[in-house]
Amino acid sequence: MAEIRDLPLWEQVFMKTYSYRQARWSRPATVKAPAQSRLAIITSAALHLAEQTPFDESVKGGDWSFRWIHNQVEVRLLKTSHRSHAFDRQGIEQDPNLAFPLDRLREMVAEGLLGSLNARHLSFMGSITAPGRLLRETAPEAAQALRQDGVDLALLVPV
Repeated sequence: MAEIRDLPLWEQVFMKTYSYRQARWSRPATVKAPAQSRLAIITSAALHLAEQTPFDESVKGGDWSFRWIHNQVEVRLLKTSHRSHAFDRQGIEQDPNLAFPLDRLREMVAEGLLGSLNARHLSFMGSITAPGRLLRETAPEAAQALRQDGVDLALLVPV
């Protein structure tokens, strides 16, 4: 991760003046014990399978789409197409479990610490500076799909 002083001046100014959105939670979620729960990973590392269309790094304000990643994937085969210049990809390229800890979660299921993993997981692009369509369209669509899948817990992995 870059320090703000490592960024070009225009990015430093942007980061210091950007109007970050805040979420207001309406009610707390009821949660099952992890050992009885179905979990889905939600990452913002812009990970995708080789056969999937990469995230579009040229979309002004950020690509608001998402990619489904099936539970049986070999994590080492995941690719990243993240747009942020402040995002150091080296660690994730060496071990995608840093941003998509599927192998570790499989171990937790085998040990009985976690009930099960969903059949599919979500990958978004982070660094979306214009999140309007993400908030209005994509996120509700993804949340509805996870509800239909019977997901009890989501592990958010922001990068």
